[in-house]
Amino acid sequence: MPTAATRLPTLIAAAVLVAACSTPERETPPASTPATVAAAEPGASPAAFHGMVAPVAQRDTVTVYKSPSCGCCSNWVDHMREHGYAVVVNDMEDVQPVKTREGVTDALASCHTATVGGYVVEGHVPADVIKDLLRRNPAVEGIAVPGMPAGSPGMESATPQPYDVIAFDKTGRRTTFARR
Repeated sequence: MPTAATRLPTLIAAAVLVAACSTPERETPPASTPATVAAAEPGASPAAFHGMVAPVAQRDTVTVYKSPSCGCCSNWVDHMREHGYAVVVNDMEDVQPVKTREGVTDALASCHTATVGGYVVEGHVPADVIKDLLRRNPAVEGIAVPGMPAGSPGMESATPQPYDVIAFDKTGRRTTFARR
């Protein structure tokens, strides 16, 4: 007969699995957060976002929506954890409904979608860029690395490609947030 001491690890593991399998509501900024980036035009420099700060508290838990069979998505999750982020993974066969809900257009799409601190993070965005996003706290919907560029986190390669991290808002405006 198992004792309370021998059952505790099993109970903890079960609680962790239940928490990881649930799909939490999207973290949203407070109602006072500006919904658009009125001054930033498509292709504007990151300076266009200067002074447009949304009052969102920095949170380090990343919620990821990905296919259970996607190796590069799992590698990106490992990258995030290696950089100190707590990660909740939601494996699902079809991530498109999440992308639609989060405002990720086909032009911004990659293989996985995540949320952190009230922002959408699409694709293979480096952990340090996410840290910068949370620190700067711009009034954008999120950031994206469209496609799956070689050399981005989770897509390690001997021949990395340069790529841009794109900031986007609810109106569809986009600007380069970072270059790699």
